[in-house]
Amino acid sequence: VQLQAFGGGSVQAGGSLRLSCAASGLIFNNYVMGWFRQAPGKAREFVAAIRWSTGSTYSADSVKGRFTISRDNAKTTVYLQMNSLRPEDTAVYYCAAGTVRFVDREREYESRGQGTQVTVSS
Repeated sequence: VQLQAFGGGSVQAGGSLRLSCAASGLIFNNYVMGWFRQAPGKAREFVAAIRWSTGSTYSADSVKGRFTISRDNAKTTVYLQMNSLRPEDTAVYYCAAGTVRFVDREREYESRGQGTQVTVSS
């Protein structure tokens, strides 16, 4: 499956952005779609994930209550709505897809899209 992420940009703290990840190709019903991010000088970290079949969602503690992951089956697109953004949310955000056991382990995902930059200023 090919993934294309877009929607990043620059906002002030407290602002919102919505990222999109459009998937093309064969999407298996047992796929998990995930978002990860990487800030300069830091390791890539899990942000949120959603199971394609059930819509069950998972998110990192650092974004709970602020970020919401959702999907549009018809458009084969996954969204990450980011509210109450903080400067520490600044990073390149990546989407990934695959049949994973542990949704927060990026290495288990089989496909990855290019990143989209999110910059939050104070």
